[in-house]
Amino acid sequence: MGESSAAYIHMVQHLIEECILFNMSREECMDALSKHANIMPVITSTVWKELEKENKEFFEAYAAKDRKEGRSEMETRQIIHKMLLDTSKKDTNNDHNS
Repeated sequence: MGESSAAYIHMVQHLIEECILFNMSREECMDALSKHANIMPVITSTVWKELEKENKEFFEAYAAKDRKEGRSEMETRQIIHKMLLDTSKKDTNNDHNS
């Protein structure tokens, strides 16, 4: 795996973690990242499943937890937009440290 694909996977992983902070299911996360971050659902799903393997107990508890229903499209868009901004800021900061 090249440097850029490793960085891409890391970015997707970070966005998934952010989705989890907002109590999104895997399907909601796949949909949100597809719409707002141009990440193919199959990639989100694959990375999510890898995270599940590494963090079984967490995801079992997470799956059992009741989620807040009915997040609006605008809320989702704002959340993803903020996540992308935060990610690009971190990437910029990391470039300067290299």
